[in-house]
Order: sequence, then C-alpha cells, then structure tokens
Amino acid sequence: MAQDPLNDDGHVVAEEDTPEPAISVPDSGDTGEGGKLKMIVQLVKKCLGVKDIATMRLSLPASLLEPVPNLEYWHYLDRPDIFAAINDSEFPFERMLAAVRFAFTKDLKFVHGKVCKPYNSVLGEHFRAHWDVPPVAYSDDPSQPPIPLSHSTISAEAATLKSETASIRSGRSSKSTRSGFSAFSKGMKSTPTTSPPQSIEANVAAQMSNLSLGNDNNSERLRIIYVTEQVSHHPPVSAYYASCPKRHLEMFGIDQISAKVSGTTVKVSPGQHNQGIFVNLTGGPGEGERYHITHPVAFVNGVLRGSFYVTVSETTIITCTGGKPGTKFRAVIEYKEESWLGRAHFLVEGVIHTVHEGDTEHEEWTKVKHVPTNRVVAVFDGSWRGHIRWRRVGTGSYPDVRSTSSSPSPSHERLPVPEVPSHAASRVDVVHSDSDYSTLIDISALRVIPKEVRLLEKQLPHESRKLWENVTDNLLNKEYSEATKEKMAIEQRQRDEAAERKRKGVEFTPKYFEKDISAGYAELTEEGWKAVNEELTES
Repeated sequence: MAQDPLNDDGHVVAEEDTPEPAISVPDSGDTGEGGKLKMIVQLVKKCLGVKDIATMRLSLPASLLEPVPNLEYWHYLDRPDIFAAINDSEFPFERMLAAVRFAFTKDLKFVHGKVCKPYNSVLGEHFRAHWDVPPVAYSDDPSQPPIPLSHSTISAEAATLKSETASIRSGRSSKSTRSGFSAFSKGMKSTPTTSPPQSIEANVAAQMSNLSLGNDNNSERLRIIYVTEQVSHHPPVSAYYASCPKRHLEMFGIDQISAKVSGTTVKVSPGQHNQGIFVNLTGGPGEGERYHITHPVAFVNGVLRGSFYVTVSETTIITCTGGKPGTKFRAVIEYKEESWLGRAHFLVEGVIHTVHEGDTEHEEWTKVKHVPTNRVVAVFDGSWRGHIRWRRVGTGSYPDVRSTSSSPSPSHERLPVPEVPSHAASRVDVVHSDSDYSTLIDISALRVIPKEVRLLEKQLPHESRKLWENVTDNLLNKEYSEATKEKMAIEQRQRDEAAERKRKGVEFTPKYFEKDISAGYAELTEEGWKAVNEELTES
C-alpha cells in the first residue's frame, strides 16, 4: 500500500530526501529538429507504463528545455487585467460572468504560444513578480464584454475610441496598498526595488509591436503581485499567492500535476494536492465571496511529430460561496471530447445556474446535462481558443435531448429566452432582453501580458531567475552542452543538500509558506508577507 504523502500536520512529507540520481535521457548531440525528435522518442519509451511521470526523477538534456523556470511559467495570470475585473460589478451574476472570463484567460500561453518544457523546480526555489496594468473598460451596453486596454489585437486607434466612450471603473477603494487584504492577510513594511522585464520575455515583447499596449491617457494602473515557492520536490508541489489590493482580490492555491503517456499523447491532470484555484473578494461589491475554480484535464498532442499542441477535456467548475446571504451562482464549463480523426475543434459549452443556500445536490452536477432546466440562468458556447458567446435562459429553455460531444452545434442552439428569475437578475436584463447571443470573451484578440521581475543582482540565490541564470544564458547562446552541465550541477547540489538534511535528521521548511496544504492552499509566513509587500511597493 502506498504511503500517504501527508503527515499528521497536513503538510507534504519530504520524500525528496533521497539522494539517488535521476533517470536521464542522453543528449544526442544533434541540436536540430531531428536530434530533438530522437530524444523525445527515447523519453516517451522511458515513460511508457509509468503511472505518473510527473513524480519520476527524470533529467532531460538542456536542449529540450525552454529558458524559463517552472515557477515562472505557471502562474494563471496571463491576463491580470481580466483577473482584476472579477470584483468590478455590483451584481453577483456579473461577477460570476467575470470569473468565467478569468478561467478562460488564465492559461492564454497555451492558445497563442507553443507548448514547452520549463526547468524542473528545486526544493526551496521561489519566484515573485508583478504587473501594472490599466483596468478594463466597459461599454455603455452591459451585455458586451469588458474592453481590454493592454496587449490586445484591437488597433491602438480602436482601443482609444472605445475607451473614450466606455465607463472605466476606478471607484474601488485604494486608500492604502493593504486595503484589499482579508483577515487571511498580515502586513509587513519593506524597501521598494525596481523591476524591468528581463531577457526571458524579450521574445514576448517582440510580438507586441502590432498590438494595443494600453491607453497612455488612463493614469490609473492596477498592481497585481505574485509569490510562489516549491515546497516539495518529490512529489513536486508548489504553493502560490497573488493579490490586487485596489480591487480587493487575492488568489491562492497549490500546484501539482499528474502526467501519463497515453498512446501518442501525454495526459496532464491535477495532482492529489491540487484542489484548484481559490479567489477571495476581500472588499468592494463582492466582499466575503470566494470563488473556487477547479482544473480540467489537458492532453499534449503531437508528441511523436515534435509539433505539440494542447487539447482539453472534462470540466471546470466555478463555485461561489460566502458573501451576502441569498442565492449563489455556479458555472459548469464542459470541454468537448476531440475525435482522434480529423483536426481538433477546441469546443466548449457551459451553463451558469443558481445554488440555493444550504443545498448540496449541485455538487453532483459535473456536466452540462446534469443541471436541471429550472436552475439554469445562462448558457455559453464556442471555442476556448477563439470566440465564446453567451445569453440568458431560464425555466423551460433547455431541451431534454442534448447533442453528442462530437457535434459542433451546442445543445442550447436556437432556444427562446424566457423571464429571468428575480434573484438572478442584473443590469444586463434591463438593457438586453432579446434572444441574441452576446460575446462573453474573444480569446483570439488577447495576448499574454509580460510580467515585471526584479533585476538579477537584487534577487536571492534560490530565486528562480537567479538560480537558473547560467543555464538560461547558455541556452539563449545555444551553448547546449554547457547548459546541460550547469543544469546537472544544480540537480546534484539539490541531492547533496537533501542527503545532508537526512544525515542531520532535519526536515525541510519552506520560507514563504506554511507547511500545511491540506486545505488546497498554504498560508503565507512572515517572510511571505514581507515578499508580498515588497512587490506591492516596488517603484
């Protein structure tokens, strides 16, 4: 029987404290596409039949890696402006719509960028960054989606015109940089530092020349900060925390994936400690609400061709709890199964339905077809890589017979819009009462917003970019053998440190997060709050 990786205190047992070397894939010496493909085939062979390759001690040649640390790669804030908009509306239904938009944009890198393998994180490695973005603007028509003013394919002239006619929300309290923290939070004073983007994102910036980079006349900027740390190496587990105090938002959770080779694809699903993303609204119109966003299952395809792309299956569930008493909302986002014949369609379909206080029956509704017709208040469908539309529905508007998962037509096609229940009403229903669909979000028009990170000379030895500096420099210079040597030195140093802890009988203790992850997230330590406040106060 497998050992439970959580001890009695609810934190991860340090299974990484074993000094055995990792299984390695030999470097072919050929840095071309043919050489990389040979190494990928060898890697697939080693992974066949392995229950969870994410827990393997696997060391890859540096030539197969992208020059980016794992902790920097995963952060769910590819569109921090969409995240910051969750708490903009005074209507609970519209806040749920905003949470759905965030769920579709959190991993935008997989829509517009290539799938890559970042560096494996080492125990105690940490990363921190921030974004300063203009808040989204809103059209006079409340049925229309928010207007992004940064990193959008909307032309600069169109963005300026829209922002001049839009109502830009900036009325959230910002009397202090800590106004958005809840009782979960503590404050620490710190020294500001500067934070220009560095070479890792140079390729991102190069793609931005034809994009709208924001409205310079809009003086308001929202700062969103992010702090994460690797709290276990085997199994690989990291904890993270993000905050936007001006909008009274904080996000936290545990990152861990489980991966398995299945045929010619790699199936990636949440690990046992990964319970999803938690978003707290600590003030403003949604004060007290918590949004719990679960992760779907992803597949990395094209492995044997060396041409990777991602498809998604199963569901994402967004549940709102807390806040003011009354009816809550819950969203079910269902990703359609892709046929193994023909090209992928990336189809998605979903509903927003009511949840009555005290009920638990909705916990069994994990697909669109499970939701009773009299509880549905809105439907949406489209492509999670492109345009997603939505509209209001209600009692009697859902058919009993649903479409098959392979059909490009959603099950709620051409349905009438009845009266919306009063408890689910919002300003949308006052202005927009016909049966037309509106745009929920257009993913194809959005691009990843680059983060800002402190200069290398100001970073600590175990901070991601500092830790992997020599590997990154060699990869960027295409010195692959040197990059592999530097990478192996880091891995050996980690094994030596683990062996020394084991010899002394000392257990590893994270610096920025508490050990207990049983709730699906970890509380910040005093050092963690210090890092948060340093990011908030950087000039």
